Amino acid sequence: MQVRDGMSKVVLTVGPDHTVRQAAELMAKRRVGAAAVMDPELPGPGIITERDVLQSVARGQDPNAEKVAAHLTAESVSAAPDWSLEEAASAMIRGGFRHLLVLEAGETVGIVSMRDIVRCWTDDGAICDVPVAPAA
Repeated sequence: MQVRDGMSKVVLTVGPDHTVRQAAELMAKRRVGAAAVMDPELPGPGIITERDVLQSVARGQDPNAEKVAAHLTAESVSAAPDWSLEEAASAMIRGGFRHLLVLEAGETVGIVSMRDIVRCWTDDGAICDVPVAPAA
């Protein structure tokens, strides 16, 4: 299976001037763990994750004042839609992260998470029933 088979084509996007709280609220509302950050000052998209939000709060920073630009991963690793899921999982393990933006011709076309990959693998060849996520 390829990344295009498991990725979400709808990507939450925030700007660098959003506050950490605004980004967290949007991620919680959409039930996602990461958002693409489009900053015209950067050569490509960045990413902010739930881990970035958690680290900011743990440092005692004010989520109402802190800007996403100060907490994003600017030079994030990205995947291509034609990567295998194994390649994407390997990149996540090597980099110590759980989300990859998916880029094609320099444009963000999706996002894939470790959960997406596991879901594909279990749906494809599960040896037991895969539980359905509870509705919010």
